[in-house]
Amino acid sequence: MTVNSPAPASRPALSVVPGPRDVSAHAAAFVVGRLAAAIRERGVAHWCTTGGSSAPGIYRALRAAPLRDELDWSRVHTWWGDDRFVPAAQPLSNVTACEQLLRQPGAGLAVPLAIPDANMHPVPVAAVLAAGGGPAEAAAAYEAEMRAFGPAVGADGVPVFDLIILGVGPDGHILSVFPGSAAFDAAAWVVAVPAPTNVQPHVPRITIEPALVTAARSVLVVTSGAEKADVMERAWAGGDPRELPLRTTLAPNATWLLDEAAAANLR
Repeated sequence: MTVNSPAPASRPALSVVPGPRDVSAHAAAFVVGRLAAAIRERGVAHWCTTGGSSAPGIYRALRAAPLRDELDWSRVHTWWGDDRFVPAAQPLSNVTACEQLLRQPGAGLAVPLAIPDANMHPVPVAAVLAAGGGPAEAAAAYEAEMRAFGPAVGADGVPVFDLIILGVGPDGHILSVFPGSAAFDAAAWVVAVPAPTNVQPHVPRITIEPALVTAARSVLVVTSGAEKADVMERAWAGGDPRELPLRTTLAPNATWLLDEAAAANLR
């Protein structure tokens, strides 16, 4: 059974579905709906996708009928909310699953989506590595690309994405914004993040800063599993986002899409 709760003035909408596969299916439909609406209104759509365990199921659903035929991907620009500072072809890269499951032929998958190369905007880790640079250079280069080719800047001085998808870490982090992160005070749109010690993988990251989440037209938080129930409960109760960055999404522009196990402690 799917349960939907409308958002109070300062809360996200809440949608609870039976299991992880339902989360993927509902998330993919949400993506198509929001991006199609953006194309109708502005002729183009910009979204930030995610990494982690949530992304592959969403990509498979986007590539399958009927959703694959309901969106003009030539008018969609794909960005990443964060990535690890590793080459793009490595499994740790957040780009790998998107490229493999949306744009490359694969056994058991439908024809790849026709997404132009120019519409894909990964963090330029490979180019920075080739030039001998580090995470700070990658963050600066990504912000430069976002300023040149990203969505229009809003009243808050940051780009307004049509949709940002967020997974949830076991410590309540979103993107690569961890509890106590300096990203909350960053003036830049994109920042380098030292390798975290409390969650794996222990590699440096590049992330957009939380103000872009607040400014987005729509934010979709996706997670599943009983191991997330406690952190979802703590975040839903409210409090300081610096303690639990997930609390950044306690806003009317957000929708939380959880399976029953992840939502078990919510009231």
